[in-house]
Amino acid sequence: MTAAYIQNEAEFNQLLESEAVLVVDCTASWCGPCKLIAPLIDQLEEAYRDRAKVFKLDLDENKPVAKRFGIRSIPAVMFFKQGELAETLVGAKPYEEFSGALDKHLA
Repeated sequence: MTAAYIQNEAEFNQLLESEAVLVVDCTASWCGPCKLIAPLIDQLEEAYRDRAKVFKLDLDENKPVAKRFGIRSIPAVMFFKQGELAETLVGAKPYEEFSGALDKHLA
């Protein structure tokens, strides 16, 4: 099972409104480090499926979202709680760092 891609800003906004805890991996097809963490994000989606929503967002297709959250380098994994940005992890990190951050926001 892999994390689904958010198609556009409207879908992104809808998820922000409807999900208590939302994880969004900002990525791009040309980004090497993004490819490295892609399986980790899929693993996160699978492990936390019952408690949080995990998605990917192609920044080349969603520049307004990148601008809105001031994302300048990728991969950038954003953690939202009740529609508010709670934390952003930038760069390739080990799985434990992503799951640890998610655990913290689920607590």
